[in-house]
Amino acid sequence: MHFTGHASSSRGNLYLVESGSTRLLLEAGLPIKTIRRRLGWTLSGVAGSLVTHEHMDHARGAADLLRAGVDVWCSAGTAQALGLEGHRLHLLRSAEQCIIGELSVLPFATEHDAAEPLGFLLQDGTDSLMFATDTGYLRWRFEGLTLIAIECNFAGDLLPADMPEGQRARLEATHLSLASVKAMLAATDLSRVREIHLLHLSSGHADAERFRSEIEAQTGIPTWVEAE
Repeated sequence: MHFTGHASSSRGNLYLVESGSTRLLLEAGLPIKTIRRRLGWTLSGVAGSLVTHEHMDHARGAADLLRAGVDVWCSAGTAQALGLEGHRLHLLRSAEQCIIGELSVLPFATEHDAAEPLGFLLQDGTDSLMFATDTGYLRWRFEGLTLIAIECNFAGDLLPADMPEGQRARLEATHLSLASVKAMLAATDLSRVREIHLLHLSSGHADAERFRSEIEAQTGIPTWVEAE
């Protein structure tokens, strides 16, 4: 399994997972013209898109993908919030597995200010990828992971002292911090993990090189920061 980040910020999120003949998008947070450009101007061979929740930086292109004949998978809450419909729309529920091409997909509930947000565990018989973004914490624990793609949005010491308390509380409740990611990794069996990808860093409250180096130093695993 191969994971590639094409966009990862509050301006838009788009990732690609490839396994055998299956090419699956994670998120659709860019205009469809930009999605086409990032994929070499073609959607041919793309099995579809998994969308975590309805916020536009994750779902901006979802409706246009459906209109272009590309399947979209998301929760019922996300579909309703976006007004999505059609025979290429597939509804997911937390902890109910589905098969997309050569990939097994297990959705799991996350904690965000959205209708019914999800993360995804993707497996192909050899590799196991956990994908989690825009969540205050993870209630789930996974075994046998080989790839981890996880939000690392901010560091507490980089938040301004004069940040309004409501804004700080919302950020801490709905996004993973560097400290939270470190704690999650410390509680996870990393014995088979070969790559860690840090996603959705804040433009104002994050330090990409610091985050990468601290996670790599803690885990000993090659770590990348995904960005635009």
